[in-house]
Amino acid sequence: MMLAAGIFALAAGTYAFRWAGPALRERVRIPARTVRLLEIGAVVLLTALVAVTTLPLGSSDLGFAMPAGVLVGGALAWKQQPILVVILAAASTTALLRLVGVS
Repeated sequence: MMLAAGIFALAAGTYAFRWAGPALRERVRIPARTVRLLEIGAVVLLTALVAVTTLPLGSSDLGFAMPAGVLVGGALAWKQQPILVVILAAASTTALLRLVGVS
């Protein structure tokens, strides 16, 4: 019963968030400086994600396949491709390199 209540609460919250965007678009004014800071923050976050994924920080050796996939994804993101294309290209590059024996 608690699981069903949790699922219902998450579903209702998700629906409320999705509804709030279009419903409040004309009522809420976000300052231009805030919008600019959010855009910069997104770029910094994605850059940090690429850097952390590309550079092996632990004791395990990532080899060449993983950084190559991340670099392909980063290049496509730089070219402003859709996120689905970026993810699929990065994963495909890594998988194909590992398939041919490049670790």
